[in-house]
Amino acid sequence: MRVLIADKLPPFVVNRLEAAGCAVRLDADLNGDTLLDAVRADDPEVLVVRSTKVTADHLAAGRSLSLVIRAGAGVNTIDLAAASRRGVFVSNCPGKNAIAVAELTIGHLINLDRRIADNVAALRSGKWDKKGLGKARGLFGRTLAVLGAGKIGREVIKRARAFGMQVRVWDKVITAEEAEELGVARCETALEACLGAHALTVHLPLNDATRGLVSTELLNALQPGAYVVNTARGGVVDEAALREAIASRGLRAGLDVYEHEPPASAKVFEDSLAQETSIYGTHHVGASTDQASDSVAAETARIVEVYQATGRPPNCVNIAERSPATHLLVVRHADRVGVLAGILDALRAADTNVQEMENIVFTGAEAACAQIHCDKAPDADVVAEMARDEAIFAITVVALGDG
Repeated sequence: MRVLIADKLPPFVVNRLEAAGCAVRLDADLNGDTLLDAVRADDPEVLVVRSTKVTADHLAAGRSLSLVIRAGAGVNTIDLAAASRRGVFVSNCPGKNAIAVAELTIGHLINLDRRIADNVAALRSGKWDKKGLGKARGLFGRTLAVLGAGKIGREVIKRARAFGMQVRVWDKVITAEEAEELGVARCETALEACLGAHALTVHLPLNDATRGLVSTELLNALQPGAYVVNTARGGVVDEAALREAIASRGLRAGLDVYEHEPPASAKVFEDSLAQETSIYGTHHVGASTDQASDSVAAETARIVEVYQATGRPPNCVNIAERSPATHLLVVRHADRVGVLAGILDALRAADTNVQEMENIVFTGAEAACAQIHCDKAPDADVVAEMARDEAIFAITVVALGDG
């Protein structure tokens, strides 16, 4: 299997994949047109990226390309719609950098309270300001609103509770039982979680539902002088509303991500957000620890190995939850050459499209059961014609419900 790695990954990944029989090329400088040329020249079956964007042109250039792996959690840099149109799997490595991002989140919270960065800057400029920089509220007993209770959010919750913070959580998927196990208060809305909270941290993906979610309404619901941390995606926080809340209500913010973020290769960040004295920014480094990098790399190698062995990659994000199939054709048959081919020929002749198919073989390999999802009910005459084959024991047509 040919694998092209277009971003920097630890050397052990190449060694591990080559040991599994893969032909691997690693070039961390590939992007844009150079990546396009490499995909055309190498014709990889698997493309691995981290921050590098994968466009529709890149996907179309790879005749054999069947899997793109995002060596990280988010897949917003990959054209999922184009990949799905071409039947290219897209997989990611969810949760492998959760601890690293959670650690940075807590670091931002501590810095917002103790102004560590300001202390360092003052000392480096030759100033001693114990009176001015020695003021802090403390985190113990404070209320932290957590928006998003995925793997990163849950790691943050563990650490916040270890600091003695009271945690409220809003997430559409968290159950009351899970909230109780985590020792947090489950809220029905994001606004409820923020109401009167001393701090807010965001751990949500960026999509149409979450873009601008942290708005003026949520920020005004926080305590005056509250702390806001975003280590998720820049667009989740309305940056104009954040600036206004900083000016009018004394909020402070710790940001690792930004709405108008430069590419990883950039050397300049010209956004005036960085000049706000109440905003403490880091350079989108939440996942940038050796531990997280090794964990993501190991998961990337595992995905390739499983895909090579089974043809189905773990963590695939673009497989339809439900196909357009309306009927299920269940065929119990003898496990012989040509039986399934005859069934598929009959469906094709009847202009019936197969959406999904699985053939289960029983012990002894004498019989099997084919489950064929079709886009319409096969005509009764077609089913009767199939059933005349002596190798077919029984055929059942089941209408698929909406559930």
